[in-house]
Amino acid sequence: MDLSNASHEWNRHGFAVLPGYLPEDVLTPAVAELASMFPSAHGFHDGSDPRRDRFVGDEFAGIDSFPFTGTEVALLAVHDLLIDLAEELLGSNDLRLYTAEAWAKYTGAADYDQHLHRDYLNHTVLVPSSAPAFKQVEMFVFLDDVPEELGPPHLVSRTHTSDIDATPNWFPDGESGRDPAARFRGPGRPDLYEREISAAGPAGTVVAFELGTFHRGTGMARPGGARFSMHLGYRRADNEWGQRYGWALRSHEPAWYRFVERATPRQLQLFGFPPPGHAFWTDETLGGMALRYPELDLSPWLDRS
Repeated sequence: MDLSNASHEWNRHGFAVLPGYLPEDVLTPAVAELASMFPSAHGFHDGSDPRRDRFVGDEFAGIDSFPFTGTEVALLAVHDLLIDLAEELLGSNDLRLYTAEAWAKYTGAADYDQHLHRDYLNHTVLVPSSAPAFKQVEMFVFLDDVPEELGPPHLVSRTHTSDIDATPNWFPDGESGRDPAARFRGPGRPDLYEREISAAGPAGTVVAFELGTFHRGTGMARPGGARFSMHLGYRRADNEWGQRYGWALRSHEPAWYRFVERATPRQLQLFGFPPPGHAFWTDETLGGMALRYPELDLSPWLDRS
């Protein structure tokens, strides 16, 4: 799917599925580093990896947050192809990456089957907006093949959900899941489950969706299975209400320095670095940057022409 078709699907349905959008040569360096972050399928299921217990019992236990131990994985999160996609969908070239997580799941480690829901409760201090200037885009990026038996996300077109208010946020698949005390949990909506679209796809598939799009994770059934992915969030720079992490809080970690010193100005701008030519860049600040990031090529910011 090219970017114009992705934009059409995004505008109509609230999501777009791009099978194999990231080619193998782009994925390979990141995939090669996954072992530094997570057990392999074999290491988890035969118990030979001492890290396995961390991933048992909680569907979210397999999440690592940016900056990643694997620098290639961190660089993949801001690859030019993903920035191109975010710019197309959000209609701007001044964007911010407001969340980045790498996620490992293993068959039998936890119950990954979720209720249909929206993600806005921890991606914005406001509510989703359908106005193009105020949308945020989330992306699931498959680092390996994710067939149906390895728990791909399922999504529901907003053509079926545009009349649903900001609350409730979760809709179980039947009445038994209702919790009257929780105002964000609604009554059962099995009709929505009948309209789900599976995003199963090969390695490199990108699933882009809006905050207001109902979706869910599904269970893993393949014996001995594992799946590895990234969950990313992009927004326009001036939409400051869209937030999940403060990058300055994490900017003195060794992984951050390794990432920054290999990133491009375009990639660093996603984290709030001013672009070349900005008034922030003076002899004073550039000198300071050379001390803080001695391996960063400062030549793009040194050019005052």
